[in-house]
Amino acid sequence: MAFGRVAVAIAVVLACASAKVFLQEEFADGDAWQKRWTLSKWKGSDMGKFELGAGGFYGDKKVNTGLQTKEDYRWYGISRDLDEAFDTKDKTMVFQFTAKHDQDIDCGGAYWKLLPKINDKEKFGGDDEYFIMFGPDICGGTKRLQAIITYKGKNHLKKTDISIDKDRMTHLYRFVIKGDNTYEISVDGKSVASGKIEDDWEVLPPQKIKDPSKSKPKDWVDEELMDDPEDKKPENWVDEETIPDPKAKKPEDWDDEDDGEWEAPRVPNPEFKGAWKPRKIKNPKYKGPWEHPMIDNPDYKPDANLHAFKVESIGMEVWQVRAGTVFDNLYLGDDIKEADEFADRVFHNLSSAESAMKAKQDAEAAKKAAEAAKKDEKKTDAAKKDDDDDDDDDKEKKDGEEEEHDEL
Repeated sequence: MAFGRVAVAIAVVLACASAKVFLQEEFADGDAWQKRWTLSKWKGSDMGKFELGAGGFYGDKKVNTGLQTKEDYRWYGISRDLDEAFDTKDKTMVFQFTAKHDQDIDCGGAYWKLLPKINDKEKFGGDDEYFIMFGPDICGGTKRLQAIITYKGKNHLKKTDISIDKDRMTHLYRFVIKGDNTYEISVDGKSVASGKIEDDWEVLPPQKIKDPSKSKPKDWVDEELMDDPEDKKPENWVDEETIPDPKAKKPEDWDDEDDGEWEAPRVPNPEFKGAWKPRKIKNPKYKGPWEHPMIDNPDYKPDANLHAFKVESIGMEVWQVRAGTVFDNLYLGDDIKEADEFADRVFHNLSSAESAMKAKQDAEAAKKAAEAAKKDEKKTDAAKKDDDDDDDDDKEKKDGEEEEHDEL
């Protein structure tokens, strides 16, 4: 038994030792982030500025302070190299970060890119090749979590969108890709999508295709219902929607030779019952829907390395109409447990405090609004009373003038 416990302990130690963190950025050391990151200039004067900020509410101001966009209607770009390249082949990749739209974003992105080495970071922009693009994308009615995978030089969007809420709270976004070509995406620790990469991204041709040598037989009947051949239209069925107006009379000056044959204008038929259709009965020849036979796709070739990238840089390039998003707590590593521990410290343990601060601010704002509305109501009532008093004075004055006139 003692040997077993020792073996387990050694296994745990080895697992922890093998776990590796390639990026952990909390923007917690003041302006020192500027030495690690390079601001892009790819859009010239249209590039916006970043500043450190935690937003209007937070769980812990120091922990929740991150990189915040500060100028409206601007592009934002920033990147850096990893201290060590992350070759994800046969490994688990965990990428996560927090983002808070403190401005209640209306249109803009908040996604990051995992990339090969960026040669000129000041020119880093939307045309640079990347492996993964991941993060919120909100504009108008579109509220989704982007998850794009690049395969053989082509960017592939996830087949189905991942919907997200639009609010001003901090959220934790995580993308896990494993060495067996499976993935999981979570928001605030809750799984929102998972499965196989090749099933949810069109990175590979389909395994099966329709047999081009097969087609639906001409005598195949796929209409489940048919018209009842014994059902006949009733003799008194009226299907004429309009009739000549019985009240119309031919004008006395109408000349058939000059004006042509006179026709009364048409009016709705009061006895019209609509177009008659025979009732439907089950089709005795019905065979059901025809299914195209499938065959193996000769162009399909499995790839065990859909998950494999050599990540050397990380960057963000987005457009925002209204600025104010706080980016923080970036993590890139190969161990889910370690990522969980980091997430607990910088997000899960603080989210309730952030919600409480937001609720308190909302309550105070609602109270002030109610007090202001009450003051406005009092002003309105006072103004109305003054008007009523003026009307009474005018009436008394008018009555006095009329009495004086009568005496004269």
